[in-house]
Amino acid sequence: MSFIHVDNVWKEYTENVVLEHLTLRVKKGEFVTIVGASGCGKTTFLKMLLGEVSPSRGKILLDGKPLAVEPGPDRGIVFQRYSVFPHLKVLGNVMLGLELQQSRVLGRLFGDKRRLAQQLACEMLEAVGLSHVLDKYPSELSGGMQQRLALAQSLIKQPLILLLDEPFGALDPGMRADMHQLILTLWRNMGLTVFMVSHDLKESFYLGTRLLVFDKVRHDPQNMNAFGARVTYDIPLGSVDNSLCQEIEKYSSPKQIVANLE
Repeated sequence: MSFIHVDNVWKEYTENVVLEHLTLRVKKGEFVTIVGASGCGKTTFLKMLLGEVSPSRGKILLDGKPLAVEPGPDRGIVFQRYSVFPHLKVLGNVMLGLELQQSRVLGRLFGDKRRLAQQLACEMLEAVGLSHVLDKYPSELSGGMQQRLALAQSLIKQPLILLLDEPFGALDPGMRADMHQLILTLWRNMGLTVFMVSHDLKESFYLGTRLLVFDKVRHDPQNMNAFGARVTYDIPLGSVDNSLCQEIEKYSSPKQIVANLE
């Protein structure tokens, strides 16, 4: 049985069709990268996996059961823009997820529960390379360090699925390379299933075990929103020749990449 089963899913906003006929089966532990033109529904798809947005038609199953209709601890997400709390120090940012989960009213733990939360948060910060800045505020961190903090926030509750929406787009090349190695290490060590949207095609080929290309295949010149995007190509990246990965930055669109795979 597939870990995630997307069964003929559509997403429509009144007369605006964003996604149509999405059908996928994803195994546990896959690293799925997603590319496509701007506005073709990639982020909407992530939001449906998160539970923030519901399909208009069709269904999404997680481990054989309907996906919860609201975000839960089994799914974590990291955006391009750092989703950290500026008024909390690094340790407090990561502890907050555990505190809100266990103390919904006060949002704060005490005694042994607080000490355990601190220990778990410190271990997670060690895993993302931030153990030396526990007492710093986010504003005192570099962009790469803030993104590491956002990762720690998302992973502290040990989700099954990690959703990444262009998480490295604002980083310089050196920081991006460091983050690539970090996310691969976390993916392997934590047994995560990852979905990552990216506009960087070389990054998508390098990180993923599977590449999805989103595109519109039907068009109505009188109504540009009449049809939605779908998965036009589903490519297992283990079958891609290494020389193509090295040359990938020469190509400017997913269609050009796919043409070289056929």
